[in-house]
Order: sequence, then C-alpha cells, then structure tokens
Amino acid sequence: MSTEMPGAERQAPQRRTWSESEDQVRELAEVSAVELVSTVAVHLLSAAALRCGLAEEGEEHQDLDEARTLITALAGLVTASAPELGDTHARALRDGLRSVQLAFREASVVPDAPGEGPGEKYTGAVS
Repeated sequence: MSTEMPGAERQAPQRRTWSESEDQVRELAEVSAVELVSTVAVHLLSAAALRCGLAEEGEEHQDLDEARTLITALAGLVTASAPELGDTHARALRDGLRSVQLAFREASVVPDAPGEGPGEKYTGAVS
C-alpha cells in the first residue's frame, strides 16, 4: 500500500554542495545552545500535541504510540537541560510538557498507572 498521493512523482534527495553545507554550519554556529535546545523542545512539544489529538483535525493525526515516544524524549530533554536553560525557559517548557502528558492520559483508553505515563520516569507522576 503506497502512502504517496496520486500523481506525485518520487524525487531523489538533492545533494548539498560543500558551499551550502558550510553556510548551514555558519548559521548553526550563530545560534546559542539555549535557543537550539528550546527550538528542539518546541518541535517535540508540537509533534506530541499533534499525536495526542490536540490539533484542529483532532483524531486524524492522533497516534498515542508516537506521542509516548515524543513526550518521553521531551521530558528527558527538558529535565536534563533545565539548569542551563534558566528558570524562564525551563518553566515554559515544563508547563507545555505537563499539558501534553495530561492530554495523553486523557486520550488513553487504558490509562497508565501513576508514574508510568510517558516521561514520568523523568518528571514524576503527573496528575
């Protein structure tokens, strides 16, 4: 079963030139570690929310197995990086993390035991 749209042509990945790679390295070098970690966390948070069914399309994108993986990765990242991120950034990310953990619990047909939900080995039980 193909997941491609009808009429869509499969394209080979484009190769990057050395110059393009150097430009990307330079751009990445200009980004602070806090900004980079925060950006990755926001991407994980957005993907987890989508997989928990919180998007406008709701259940169309819901996939709790995927959400569990994303939430656990987010919890590990936020927990490990919180001291370096500072209170303001860490608090916002923890709030978002807690929200998707609760959304996951609400969307689950068979709820996990307290402390066994996604990311809870890093954050403790969420209620």
